[in-house]
Amino acid sequence: MGLSIARIDHVVLRVSDMKAALAFYTDVMGCTVIRTVESLGLVQMRAGVSMIDLVPGRNADADDPAARNMDHFCVRIDPWDEDAIREHLAAHGISAGETKTRNGAEGEGPSIYIDDPDGNVVELKGPAN
Repeated sequence: MGLSIARIDHVVLRVSDMKAALAFYTDVMGCTVIRTVESLGLVQMRAGVSMIDLVPGRNADADDPAARNMDHFCVRIDPWDEDAIREHLAAHGISAGETKTRNGAEGEGPSIYIDDPDGNVVELKGPAN
């Protein structure tokens, strides 16, 4: 079984100025804030059927991973069959993180983090519980 991506679930951007980023995404792009997690500095916004998340942390040191603008992106996998997904990833030599319940565009549900060849984090997301 190969993976079947249904859509982009959400994108997480690191921002240097949360106020300016929120103004851009809400006022210019028309997103709506749906959730904040103060302990993480996370703001989640509805972007159509998907979400855009903002987190603080972008800095000027290009050698620091926190300097990257993109924290991770998430794709919704349908159908979600954890065993088959893990077998597929292993067959391609991809190491998968543990399955955890995380919030996404459809709500809380299973997800697995993997890295692409360039070290970009990709979240594989299942349906809401």
